[in-house]
Amino acid sequence: MDVLAVATVVVIGLLVGVEFAVAVFVNPIFDRLPGTAGLTARTDGARVLGRLMPFWYVGALALAVVWGVLVWGSGAVAAIGVGAALLVVTVVMSVVFLVPINDRVRTWSEGDAPADWRDQVSRWDRLHHGRTALLVAAFAAVATGLLLS
Repeated sequence: MDVLAVATVVVIGLLVGVEFAVAVFVNPIFDRLPGTAGLTARTDGARVLGRLMPFWYVGALALAVVWGVLVWGSGAVAAIGVGAALLVVTVVMSVVFLVPINDRVRTWSEGDAPADWRDQVSRWDRLHHGRTALLVAAFAAVATGLLLS
């Protein structure tokens, strides 16, 4: 049980770290690149992370749900449940709002990006900031569950 608890907290913690880095450091750096270099960087990021993140999000949620079920009836289940519920919200938010934008971005190149590409990636960034805040809260909840278990 302890291994599952620690693995869940570590997987979610790493997810938070990556998403926080993208939100606070990586994309702002891309936006300051000259010309369309930021577009090229975002396109590559959308392809690479777009393949990995669905598995990471679903895996993190699955770990939290399994851990919550296994500690059902303990004092930790409420915190773990809150964390899992927040992860569900981030998955739904991703599928409904962020993935459609990401799917467009990953196909763009310097010559065929739409005129409003900067507006579209700005919208993705705003949504991503909200998702990252929810992930931080989910991490805090499961970390609390670890302390209570």
